[in-house]
Amino acid sequence: MEIELLEKEKDSIKVRIKGADMTLITPMVQGLLEDKDVAEVKYTIGHAQMEEPTLYIRVKTGKPQSALKKTAKSLANEFKEAREALQKDLK
Repeated sequence: MEIELLEKEKDSIKVRIKGADMTLITPMVQGLLEDKDVAEVKYTIGHAQMEEPTLYIRVKTGKPQSALKKTAKSLANEFKEAREALQKDLK
């Protein structure tokens, strides 16, 4: 997966997400929507064979990049915990 910055404003960013599917995007959008500092999140899917998905984030306070990083870190921790629990239970 690769993230490309398309637009950057003081309170918003728009990024293109290359190589990601809804398995990753859905929890990312949900996590951003649960962040009290995030005002708006839009996920756009263009033509599947011609365009990569884009994610727009606008924040009430703070930096939009920070909101994205915080959500990504939180998701990584959740998946790590789930993996560890599975490994323990499957021994």
